[in-house]
Amino acid sequence: MDYLTELIHLLDDLKHSQAAAIEQAAQAIAACIQRDHLVYVFGASHASILAQELFYRAGGLVPINPILPPGLLTDVRPVTLATQLERLPGLGRQIIAATPLETGDVLIVHSVSGRNAAAVEAAQAGKERGAFVIAVTSLAYSQAAQPRVPGMPRLFEVADLVLDDGAPLGDALVALPGLSQRVGPVSTVTGAALLNAVIVRAVELLLERTGEAPVFLSANLDEGDAHNRRWLERYRGRLLYL
Repeated sequence: MDYLTELIHLLDDLKHSQAAAIEQAAQAIAACIQRDHLVYVFGASHASILAQELFYRAGGLVPINPILPPGLLTDVRPVTLATQLERLPGLGRQIIAATPLETGDVLIVHSVSGRNAAAVEAAQAGKERGAFVIAVTSLAYSQAAQPRVPGMPRLFEVADLVLDDGAPLGDALVALPGLSQRVGPVSTVTGAALLNAVIVRAVELLLERTGEAPVFLSANLDEGDAHNRRWLERYRGRLLYL
């Protein structure tokens, strides 16, 4: 089995199966930004990669706040601490409580399994604050796995909208002879593809409605610094990473 071939097939499937969810997510984000609200993105461990992908990104939206709490990223040592912390009840709520997330904002929560406490409670806390919560998760994985904390729902059961990243149980895609587990994880690739599709459509909607959209230009283009400075000044004091 060839990884790239299987990945392309999966992405093609998602293009069709997730079209309606992509449109709904884009509509929510465009409306959020049009009302001068912000988009927040959270994920723990490797799931945080999508939060890093979306903010301060060439071709991406400016008003995006990544939620990157210390201890839940893959730069923590030992890295297994991130795994233990994302299972800890109560932490997800504390993480959201430390942000200025408010009614009218959008919160994107990424967790491929959707079963750990941090992601689920972050989504619950976001909804309680009045944010529109979008889950990026694998329904196949989540529906086959029990919640890590007994009695706690899974992420897809909490969110207002689900983007199904299509990852199989265990995330890895390719079965090789002589190896009991699969190799070649896909959730980062498919999740990033889905979210960037959402962003592109949201920008298109903003242009239709307002004639402009807050989009970063590559800082490695000569005109990039001046272009980005204008947008960063507009959102100064509201972006957590400045």
